[in-house]
Amino acid sequence: MTESSISDNIMRVRDAIGEAAIKSGRASEDITLVAAAKTKSKSAIAQAIAAGIDAVGENRVQEMLEKYKLDAYSNTSLHFIGHLQSNKVKQVVGICDLIESVSSAALITSIGKRAVAMGITQDVLLEVNIGKEPQKSGILPEQTEEMLELASKTDGIKVLGLMAVPPVFEENERNCYYFDIMFQLYIDMNKKKYDNVFMDFLSMGMSDSYINAILSGSNMVRIGTAIFGNRT
Repeated sequence: MTESSISDNIMRVRDAIGEAAIKSGRASEDITLVAAAKTKSKSAIAQAIAAGIDAVGENRVQEMLEKYKLDAYSNTSLHFIGHLQSNKVKQVVGICDLIESVSSAALITSIGKRAVAMGITQDVLLEVNIGKEPQKSGILPEQTEEMLELASKTDGIKVLGLMAVPPVFEENERNCYYFDIMFQLYIDMNKKKYDNVFMDFLSMGMSDSYINAILSGSNMVRIGTAIFGNRT
């Protein structure tokens, strides 16, 4: 995809984000745009950064590290948005500005230990399996309070919010059902006021669903295809 195409796509996405934000009582700048760059080149990422994305999101640790060595993420924030295995924690902590996909007590503990060893605090989001789908990672909604309590007591970690990949349906109403449930969970957890837990971000919504997600309260969206085109 050409530089102008990526730039034009981001302009269209920004316009749509702005419209949805206004309808939900917010402004365009209240929504963080994460460009999901799985399989995309350093050149494509550079074009997206130049066009004004807020962050780059990567799904695969090895691919992310290869691009990191090429300095592909300069002048932007780097998020890890894929499934994170415990044996990959050492390769992610301290490199990513935000780990969005913390999906278990074991990961909370492992990330905290690694961050303490490095003398840093790692920002994270807790991933919630809002649809309780067995093929997806994430804590169950009813486990969220317990996991936030654990995170609040874990040195080296700061929770900045929640992330979810809800079930996908062709009908908008069914998509919005899960977005709405996730937003209510986010509001409920924000009332708990744990130490080291800040409900700054609710990350949900991708290329085919980000408008509905924003209308339901999301303030961080992870968009790949609508920016870069289909993956090869």
